[in-house]
Amino acid sequence: MNRDEDEAGGKDVDDGRPEPDDGPLPVVRTVDFGTARLLPDVDRDRAWLLTVDGAPQSYVDLDAPEHLEFEYVRRIAYAVEAAFGPGESLDAVHLGGGGMTLARWLAARRPGSRQRVVEADRRLAALVAEVLPLPDPAVTVDVADARAWLARAGSASADLVVADVFGGSRVPAALTSVEFVRDALRVLRPDGVYLANIADAAPFAFLRSQLATVRAALPEGGDLCLMAEPGVLRGRRYGNAVLAAGRRPLPVEALSRLCAGDAFPARVVHGPALSRLAGGARPVDDASATASPLPPEGAFTVG
Repeated sequence: MNRDEDEAGGKDVDDGRPEPDDGPLPVVRTVDFGTARLLPDVDRDRAWLLTVDGAPQSYVDLDAPEHLEFEYVRRIAYAVEAAFGPGESLDAVHLGGGGMTLARWLAARRPGSRQRVVEADRRLAALVAEVLPLPDPAVTVDVADARAWLARAGSASADLVVADVFGGSRVPAALTSVEFVRDALRVLRPDGVYLANIADAAPFAFLRSQLATVRAALPEGGDLCLMAEPGVLRGRRYGNAVLAAGRRPLPVEALSRLCAGDAFPARVVHGPALSRLAGGARPVDDASATASPLPPEGAFTVG
């Protein structure tokens, strides 16, 4: 009860003062692949959480694009920081747009970078452009299927390819095969890095198959590692894992330091430990690929 209500015996009193500004309201919109919600963060001005059908997709702070709320996005950023020189501008491809958090971060962190964001949901891309406009003209948004767009992309045209595509809460089958990963690696320059966000839980059938798939796609001399929260790796909960791959050895020590220093530390699994995690899993091709598993009920839903 506020003071005016107390003094007036519980009745509203109009004292002529303007109503307080309650801030921005949630935006709910039907998009091509579900219902999108943009939810303002009450603790940060001009910051928004994007969900699609209840599954968190992106967190964007328009005033602080270098703020990365999601842990897995910070791990992607750590891989970029470890792999490339400080402030070095990059040619980047983002498969999966959402709120375009990483593109905003890269533009702020590495000015001059040229970026292509590929988003299949036309109405979602339009919503983001309307409510969360991109400030950097060097970021181009292509409304297209990620696999089809990649097939048309030029060879050795990018330093960075990030695959963060979810249909709702599942990685589409077309983005889990050896053929897909080989095409992503084709687009990379020799020193480039491929990063993929996936989600799974013990016994990690999908994660193990993805490790085998990326390994099968890598040329001789290529390298692969995984970043994940220890609780996920121990099988305690469903969660995200980020795969990093390249044609040449990865900066695993630098990446491990960055991940260990996070507020929610992650482990970097590499070499023999990664082989043990993959076990006897076999790579998947287009004919055998499946989408990632459905998360357990309540794993990611909000509001």
